[in-house]
Amino acid sequence: MKKKKNEKNKVIKITIILSLIVILICFAFVPLFNNLKFGLDLQGGFEILYKAEAIDGSKMTTDKLKATYQTLSKRIDSLGVNEPEITIEGNDKIRVKLAGVKNPDEARNQLATVATLSFRDTNDNLLMSSDVLKAGGAKISQDSSGKPAVLLSIKDKDKFYKVTQKISSQSNNTIVIWLDYNELSDSYEKEGSKCGTSESNCLSAATVSQGFASDVIIQGNFTEEEVSNLVDLINSGSLPTKLTEVSSQTVGASFGANTLSTTLVAGIIAVVAIIAVLILIYHFAGFISAVSIMIYTFLVFGIFWLVGGVLTLPGIAALVLGIGMAVDSNVITFSRTKDELLKGKNLKYAFKEGTKSSFSAIIDSNITTFIVAIIMFVYGESSIKGFATMLIITVLVTMVTMVFLTRSLLKLFVNTGYFDDKTNLFININKEGIPDISKGEEEKPGKFSKVNFLKHKKLALVISLIIILIGGIVIACNGLKLGIDYRAGTDITIVTDKKLTKNDLSADLNKYKIKNSSINIGDDETDIRIDDAIDGDTVEDINNYLEKKYDAKVNIGVVSNLVQKELVKNACLAVIFALIGIIIYISIRFKFSYALGGVIALVHDVCMVFALFAIFRLEINSMFIAAILAIIGYSINDTIVLFDRIRENLGDYHKKLTSEKLNEITNRSIQKTFTRTIYTSLTTLIPIFVLLLFGSSGIFTFNMVMLFGIISGTYSSIFIATVIFLEIEKKSIDKKHKPKKIYTDDYEELAVKGVNC
Repeated sequence: MKKKKNEKNKVIKITIILSLIVILICFAFVPLFNNLKFGLDLQGGFEILYKAEAIDGSKMTTDKLKATYQTLSKRIDSLGVNEPEITIEGNDKIRVKLAGVKNPDEARNQLATVATLSFRDTNDNLLMSSDVLKAGGAKISQDSSGKPAVLLSIKDKDKFYKVTQKISSQSNNTIVIWLDYNELSDSYEKEGSKCGTSESNCLSAATVSQGFASDVIIQGNFTEEEVSNLVDLINSGSLPTKLTEVSSQTVGASFGANTLSTTLVAGIIAVVAIIAVLILIYHFAGFISAVSIMIYTFLVFGIFWLVGGVLTLPGIAALVLGIGMAVDSNVITFSRTKDELLKGKNLKYAFKEGTKSSFSAIIDSNITTFIVAIIMFVYGESSIKGFATMLIITVLVTMVTMVFLTRSLLKLFVNTGYFDDKTNLFININKEGIPDISKGEEEKPGKFSKVNFLKHKKLALVISLIIILIGGIVIACNGLKLGIDYRAGTDITIVTDKKLTKNDLSADLNKYKIKNSSINIGDDETDIRIDDAIDGDTVEDINNYLEKKYDAKVNIGVVSNLVQKELVKNACLAVIFALIGIIIYISIRFKFSYALGGVIALVHDVCMVFALFAIFRLEINSMFIAAILAIIGYSINDTIVLFDRIRENLGDYHKKLTSEKLNEITNRSIQKTFTRTIYTSLTTLIPIFVLLLFGSSGIFTFNMVMLFGIISGTYSSIFIATVIFLEIEKKSIDKKHKPKKIYTDDYEELAVKGVNC
């Protein structure tokens, strides 16, 4: 009696300590979350992707691209923007993200003005580029009359002397200095009279009477403020490159704040719902899992903060999804422990064996997800990289918290002995369900022990083919509904309490000479799709106009054809390499028949999602590809758990294997893992449903892909992956049992013998 009391007191003490840890985490989470860096989709701002080209027409080099990067960094520093993001993409692109910028108009104009200085003759021929100048050598000065002017320090004096000497000997001995010369619109013939004024890119036109190598004065009708701005521009941008804007996104501050609040609320609801389900299904073990989830979430955000990650909408989606998938690690362990208990083993032994047998499935499933996340990071564009970063962190933290931490905590409670005769309280197993081995009782059949999952495999295959065929027909007839990322053009999202009409919005767009547009007015927000990629100045004008007129929250995205082609190419490469990586890993860890079955199931899932998106006319954007890759990681996770059980059961079978016996073992493996499959799908679908109901529209596509993909992935693990595996293995078995014919030297048949293996 005293022993039982001590056991109970020990359990109570540990539980109280864990509860206090959870409470402390909840309090610590608020300042941690507030110290995170938020992306522009969560706090407003704008994002621009530039294509960099050498001003002299030469090949773009890594050095020039890095110099341009440094230039933009200096220029952004002068804007006073907190936590800007500047990244080099590919060989000639630079992406700039300015979240929370207070004056988007000013920032955009300063970034768009590349400040490329060039020296030309009066026929607009290039004489010298800004590489003859000293970096940061522009200074505020005065001309001979005391008016504000710009002083330029010369770096390459030999070149400068040769050029000026040559010009001085010509009849038209004038050097024209241009800022951001545009071959299509600028010429000295048209703008010579405007040189030195704010109306022209022509800064100065000076007569050269002799060669010289001294510093140069740019004089004109400049104000002190204009000279100061010009000096800043030249010092931060005197580069032999020009930048062309190829895509952009402008998010109003109120739009971003609204997105953050709705997504955060949805995330909290999802986590609470998952915890409630775990406790309902697994009782005390579910409570321990809930504690691990809280620690897991805190660690993910903590690591994300330490690595300087920028939290975006896709990142939050990856975290919520990661929680659902991380729970699977616990579900696998709990399922294995229950299996051992149902064999009549005591709790300590059942827990030990359950954790041991579940480890390989957990490791393999998380590694395959990690492979997909790495590929996503390498080939994804900026928002996809944010998703991949969070997914990588969640996988790593899962291995620490949801595996080792949960197991250590549960072991602590198991070793107290308090739950030895309270398996129902501990993990929801009634005593009636546990056989008494001492009395010769056998293991009692499970819930799905009488279900023949493989009986209707042909019907399942037909259903899949019908859905994919219908989707294929819809795509052939109507095509896919492509978002701005994959069709190029402009998208405008408006959120307002005021009533909008298509006629009013069409009239608004006509003011900006925009006619090729489609307008969809919904209950919560209005979407406008424009076929053309509108320029940056027009984006700002439209954004300000709509915000003021309709008191609206506005989000504008622009993608050029150049970016669209890059996105399509990278999306295809990401999916292909993900599949190749999974084939290689599963072939090494299992065998090729498993790998082929798993990958065909993944292709099935991808085709199903495309078909359903085509049938329901849902939009495909960059988040679609992120979700497809996430589904690949999730689906193979589910398949590997099933394959791991099949491999284990085949390893226990030492007799001659026949096709019938292989069928039996495979079906029994499905029966044993089916409960775990349902629970995992449920805990992963909970956050998806919550995000669909309460989350931001910005991740609607992601959530719909996940919804279709999880259902398809659960189904394909049983009816596609295992069926393909079975067919390959059966052929191998039949080949081994096929009779051999033995011939004499005269090629006359002597006998036919059956060959056993």
